[in-house]
Amino acid sequence: MAGTGFTSNLLRPTTGEESHRVTFVELFFDLVFVFAVTQLSHSILAEPTLAGFGEVLILAGAVWWAWVDTTWITNWLNPERGAVRGMLIVLMLCGLLMSSAIPEAFADKGWLFAIAFVAMQLTRTTFALFSFIEQRRRENALNVARILGWYVFSGALWIWGGFASHDARVWIWLVALAVEFSGPISRFWLPVIGRSPVETWQVSGEHMAERVGLFFIIALGESIIVTGSVFAAQPVSGEGIAALLAAFTGTVLLWLLYFAHGERSGSTFISRASTTGTVARTTYTYIPILMVLGIVLSAVGDDLVLAHPLGHHGATDAGSAAVICGGAAVYLFGTALFKKSIGGPWLVTHLAGVLALVALFLAHDALNPLALTWSVNGVLLVVVAIDEWRFRRMADAEDESVELG
Repeated sequence: MAGTGFTSNLLRPTTGEESHRVTFVELFFDLVFVFAVTQLSHSILAEPTLAGFGEVLILAGAVWWAWVDTTWITNWLNPERGAVRGMLIVLMLCGLLMSSAIPEAFADKGWLFAIAFVAMQLTRTTFALFSFIEQRRRENALNVARILGWYVFSGALWIWGGFASHDARVWIWLVALAVEFSGPISRFWLPVIGRSPVETWQVSGEHMAERVGLFFIIALGESIIVTGSVFAAQPVSGEGIAALLAAFTGTVLLWLLYFAHGERSGSTFISRASTTGTVARTTYTYIPILMVLGIVLSAVGDDLVLAHPLGHHGATDAGSAAVICGGAAVYLFGTALFKKSIGGPWLVTHLAGVLALVALFLAHDALNPLALTWSVNGVLLVVVAIDEWRFRRMADAEDESVELG
């Protein structure tokens, strides 16, 4: 085994800076997912129907799962080792092929999307399995073996769906995605060997939190690219500049909702948790998909507003309004879930903001896209301001407690 490169030093150290540091090769790997997020946004714009959105949801789920599973593995393996770097580069190539197939994944390139995705899942997990076996980490190896068993089953469904007819593909891939998402919940139960012990899921909380935060930056960056590209392709006008400012403001507000305080609080919470794997599963594996979807939808909404800021006859059509309001609502609800999952209370302001966005959607006939976008930004701004006030009040209370103590 040593001749193949599967030596004990492939595992990430458990102490010191290397135990949690995000490496350059991980950031290099993320570049593929910049392309993937762009492809997802363009797919919604290409087919702005309920059925089209449902298809994009399936593809987005697969893209997220390919990325987050790699984050788990690089939390256990050391990306600074040559063999692990090589594995990540192979995954990049598979991810590039998968992303290139997204626009036609439910047409002629379903087989390419499926094979590339399954190749990522099996390659990464098999590599980790041999790495743990070589170091004689029996429980960790069994954990990864369980994961591999689930991925062999789901992979067969993905490939079957990739060669099936369009109508059958939707349902087969929906089942395959359900299998992917059910694995961590069931702790990858398999007959005879049972479930994975929670202890085998221990991760570096700081590394996991930073990796997920960086994915949000990728998604927000795609929003900036959309805004700049569409604006650059149009003649300069007053409404165009107002739409650009609205899109930029919305992106900044989404960034503030998570990064002003949430990212730091989440990193601290998982780092101090006794079972970091359980927190990583809920807080950094399942919940972020809502926030990523919210960012992608918001980017699509920005594109729609920049293209037609005044809409038709001064009103916003229902589809555009659903994207503009829905993106912000999904993201806001995701941040509420995130902050609840790291020990905070249910934030009434976040939930009230979701209801306010629903109300704005219901009033879309009275507002053009530009006015609707600024109204959505107004709701987000109020939530951000109250969140900042709440955080400062809590910080002041802690300072007073320290002084009294």
